[in-house]
Amino acid sequence: MSANSPSSHESDQTPRHLPGHIAAALARAGAATDSAGQGWEGRDLSGDGNPLHNFDNDNGLTDPNLATAIEELIAGTGSEQGVQAALAEARVYIAVMAELAEGALGENGFVEDKEADMALVTLNAPDGRTALPIFSSVEALQSWHAEARPVAVYAPRAALSAVAEEAQMLVLDPGADFTFVLRRPGMWALAQQKDWTPSYLNEELATLVAQTAGSESILASIHIAPGHGVGTRNAAGTSVPGGGSGPELRLEFTFNPGVEETEARACVSRIHGALAENKEFAENVDSLEIALKASPPQEHHA
Repeated sequence: MSANSPSSHESDQTPRHLPGHIAAALARAGAATDSAGQGWEGRDLSGDGNPLHNFDNDNGLTDPNLATAIEELIAGTGSEQGVQAALAEARVYIAVMAELAEGALGENGFVEDKEADMALVTLNAPDGRTALPIFSSVEALQSWHAEARPVAVYAPRAALSAVAEEAQMLVLDPGADFTFVLRRPGMWALAQQKDWTPSYLNEELATLVAQTAGSESILASIHIAPGHGVGTRNAAGTSVPGGGSGPELRLEFTFNPGVEETEARACVSRIHGALAENKEFAENVDSLEIALKASPPQEHHA
């Protein structure tokens, strides 16, 4: 159920030539008309009429509150939910690429776009899941992929786009000095503009797990903890306590002395199956790892 952190090497980063219809547009840059022969004079490309210009005074830099939340997380004084809360009010960029839907040969000998679509760029995580890359700044996006076009959106809107694309996570600034992965539960909460508590800090989930395991007589205790995949590292190799792609939640089973391994694994299977069928657990947990422990033998004194 876990995934390694998606990064820029999973997308096609090899140099490529510009598509013909884009090269043709650049060849006539500065001309008095567009590719349809319509004049530019008197046309206003800003404001509400153009969905790609929702932030007319945007400087293209990272939102200050988001930058602070990331800095605090890296320093160990912040948290994953702090970054998610900053994203809830931040402008970010999604990457789109032009895809030729219908073309024709133009006067420059290139295939020009008679009809073109703008496609949202997504990533494939190592475990096969889809991730939507988002970027804190124009510079971060252009460093990741020079041919992608930045589209400014509020992060909750980007999360909605991720849900529509059936993506399972948002990846903030892939390929940068620090990449932050917002896993599915946090992404869904962002899309709904709700507060988010990571599963490993969720007291209601801890209670649910304890109740589910309550009838298992061979079990001494069960605890939840952050999975080993919650943390990650920046480009310098410094450990960061958040922003990883998972495993997100660790279930620690401690069994009574003398319990056989087959009994322990059967118990784990029963509890895991019951939790998987629980809607609350399934919605709040992205990825899971399990640890089995035996209680230390009791000391007997004469």
